[in-house]
Amino acid sequence: MHAIQITEHGSADVMRWVELDDPTAAPGQVVVELGAAGLNFIDTYQRSGLYQVGLPYVLGLEGAGTVVEVGDGVDHLVIGDRIAWASTPGSYAERVAVPAAQAMKVPDGIDWEVAAAIPLQGMTAHYLAVDTYPLGPDDTCLIHAGAGGVGLLLIQIAKLRGAEVYTTVGTPEKAELTKAAGADHTVLYRDVDFAEAIRGIAGTERPLDVVYDGVGKSVFSQSLSLIRQRGMMVTFGNASGPVDPVSPLDLSANGSIFLTRPTLFHYASTPDEIQARADDLFGWHAAGDLDVRIGERFALADAADAHRALEGRATTGKVVLLP
Repeated sequence: MHAIQITEHGSADVMRWVELDDPTAAPGQVVVELGAAGLNFIDTYQRSGLYQVGLPYVLGLEGAGTVVEVGDGVDHLVIGDRIAWASTPGSYAERVAVPAAQAMKVPDGIDWEVAAAIPLQGMTAHYLAVDTYPLGPDDTCLIHAGAGGVGLLLIQIAKLRGAEVYTTVGTPEKAELTKAAGADHTVLYRDVDFAEAIRGIAGTERPLDVVYDGVGKSVFSQSLSLIRQRGMMVTFGNASGPVDPVSPLDLSANGSIFLTRPTLFHYASTPDEIQARADDLFGWHAAGDLDVRIGERFALADAADAHRALEGRATTGKVVLLP
């Protein structure tokens, strides 16, 4: 089989299209023939060395495909099943060994691109809005990078739960995407000070119950200043770089703010939890309540170009890699 492998950390130039032995199913695993892989910022962090991984390393954590081999001890999956996964290293490959406990069954009628787009970003949006800060009709939230893969899904889930949604984007084209997803207020952060713009719209100094921030360093401090007393700052990504160290006194000075740095792995830690989130997401999509926007498609062999596009903020929606 072929796969995208790195032998050193660095820019997208370190990614190589190589031929490797097919994986075999160890106990508790299934081998899947890839239908599509999903691209996520965490892939770029692992490639660059921001998140350390052992080398050599086959990139990718997310994908969907057909089970072609079942290991010992697996009794809920069979050859031919359609599954997806969110956190299996080595997913930029034509065949992937997936822990059966991490697999989510994909309903018939869901194509591979959507199936690969939902697991990591969809489940991230789901746990953020449903569990980390459970949004309701009386809540007001800010979603940074609203036209990204997580952002567009999170906007829609927030609206399904009745919240008022502010979002930030970089271009008018991206603003149109967030409005179509249901955002109530969209701010072009390159044109205005986003914090002052939000205060102007809301007519109050601290209008937000929660900020969902996948951008990180460049927006953190201003975001903190918009949150109401005892509200929550949810920092879940580092697109502009990791957030500088925060003093607990900064949180008290801003109104006893709750600060959390969640990760999907702690919110999808059991097979039942994984499948429950997947059932919600696939069900919303099938019902027409959740639009999964595939923004860009690249051949798996061209994954380096996909990384460059993502890091250059030249993408919207979900980027998928096709074998």
